[in-house]
Amino acid sequence: MISEKQNNNSTILFVSVIFIALFRLLLTVTIPLLDKTESRYAEIARIMQETNQWVVLQIDYGIPFWAKPPLSTWLSAASFEVFGVNEFASRFPSFLLSVILIIIAGKMVKKEGYPFYLPGFILLTMPEFLIHTGVVSTDTSLEFCITIMMISFWKTMQSETKTYWNYVFFIALGFGFLAKGPLITVLTLPPLFIWCCLDFKRFKAVFSKFSILIGLIITAIIALPWYYFCEQQSPGFLDYFIVGEHYKRFLEPGWKGDLYGSGHSQPKGMIWLLMFAFLLPWIQVVLYKLWKNKATIFKNSWVSFLIVWAFWTPVFFTISSNILHTYLLPSAMPIMFLVVYFWKEFARKKLLIKVALFFPIVAFISYFGLIATGKIDGNLNSDKYLLENLKVTTENKEIPIYYWKSKNYSGQFYSNGKAQFVKTEMQLDSVQTLNKQLFFVIPTKKKSEIEQKYLDKMTLTQSNFKTSIFVTK
Repeated sequence: MISEKQNNNSTILFVSVIFIALFRLLLTVTIPLLDKTESRYAEIARIMQETNQWVVLQIDYGIPFWAKPPLSTWLSAASFEVFGVNEFASRFPSFLLSVILIIIAGKMVKKEGYPFYLPGFILLTMPEFLIHTGVVSTDTSLEFCITIMMISFWKTMQSETKTYWNYVFFIALGFGFLAKGPLITVLTLPPLFIWCCLDFKRFKAVFSKFSILIGLIITAIIALPWYYFCEQQSPGFLDYFIVGEHYKRFLEPGWKGDLYGSGHSQPKGMIWLLMFAFLLPWIQVVLYKLWKNKATIFKNSWVSFLIVWAFWTPVFFTISSNILHTYLLPSAMPIMFLVVYFWKEFARKKLLIKVALFFPIVAFISYFGLIATGKIDGNLNSDKYLLENLKVTTENKEIPIYYWKSKNYSGQFYSNGKAQFVKTEMQLDSVQTLNKQLFFVIPTKKKSEIEQKYLDKMTLTQSNFKTSIFVTK
């Protein structure tokens, strides 16, 4: 009877993982790039692929983007080379990295007697991980590098002699510098140090099992060339990226030095509330099991390793005011491994599986509900459908597109970088004089900023919940 229940659960896990993964893949194809973060990184990758400038990232033609290293942009730009410039191509690298992590985790737990699809089910029913499985973002590549580093460290420490995992650790560290910069060290080395402090004999093992000098050389060979050439080609990058993005962003509430947006000021400690929301239901399950076994959890080296890995990230960001829920993504993998560790103790596995499926099912119903009602075009934070429905040429001449005050990144992407903007009514008057016909894009909340005499010269042609597009009469 027990064997039959296990087989039934394994079947449910298998079907759920395949179904959710295919659904997530469908979303990468059918959902337009959303403003502002996702479309911004897709546009940076599009410009990279178009201009063939693979060193200095550009947020617009000739305008450097110093906020992030290039790894995720390289992956999306390379994907554009293979699949063409579209939503799927920009998102596919993120989807692929997430699938690779699921496969690695599946193989690891299968050796311990757990179902291969269990890690995939846990991760794909976790909102934070599911969202990032197919989103244009730097966070997925960071998560990938952190996971490979932490697994490599564990594998090396468990080996009696030096192993190739020792070198994989430093390779992942090098790519981590290209994924998110020095943050890779902040999110990995402190929890490893804390774990070693739980048993000081581990420090001796670190020095005997890791080729530290050779490893650091490997890391430097991978990471340093890009930093050097980027500073050479775009002076000022290192100061902004190292000081601004890695110090002021997190320690100065409402940091004003952000060149590419604004700080996300939150009350200190908000990261923990976000953790409860975006890692549910598994974070709640883990906390319950850890509390129930609090007397013994640190006696198990694997459990203690996962605890410091999982909770170091929210601990670190507790003092930060500028936070996003995406900062929690590195905690998804260790939370998953903790659930797997306690899996055999759960008496009502089927109920837990049903609860975990709540978020994916809601996402599925919402998506097909919008499709069925025809409301998907006007209810997504993207200018794709507005621009797609425009007649952009007349008499074989391309009609220019102007935005009021600033361009949306989705507007840049879906106009292939041809969208422009005007900041003042004087500039608007000039472009109306110069062009026989033009499209004028106005955010709904900013329409009142424009004098009626200019609007009288235009006709509304497309609109959604946040944007209207006018064409000159």
